[in-house]
Amino acid sequence: MTTFGTHKHQHLLKLILSCRKITAQVQPPNSATIVAMASSSEPEFLPHHFSVLTRVPRSRSSPIWDSSIASRVGEKLGLRLVEVGITAVRVDLDVVEAAERMDRLRRSALVRLFRSVERAGVRVVGAEGMKGEED
Repeated sequence: MTTFGTHKHQHLLKLILSCRKITAQVQPPNSATIVAMASSSEPEFLPHHFSVLTRVPRSRSSPIWDSSIASRVGEKLGLRLVEVGITAVRVDLDVVEAAERMDRLRRSALVRLFRSVERAGVRVVGAEGMKGEED
């Protein structure tokens, strides 16, 4: 059973961010096993990925994933968590610290990812202080 007051019993939500993809994975406490995972590199996102890569003129600085992709990744992760019976996750502190250094659009995308997980029925602890654009 997950305890909301203490962090040591909650599953850990980790994000792996790059300019090309966003991956969200959940691990049980004190373990490196991945319980659920969602990524923008899944087949569903390939048409979007290729449309951005073949866009003319091509911008090298614009990332492939945006807030809509992050939101969909969060939705997929939330549904997978509900499927395995996880009702709450704790955001990795490294994610929160990295979000503080991100620009407004990236931070907004992460907030949308967390909100999508919550809409699926999984409580996200540790992301309450993050601010982003409203959906």
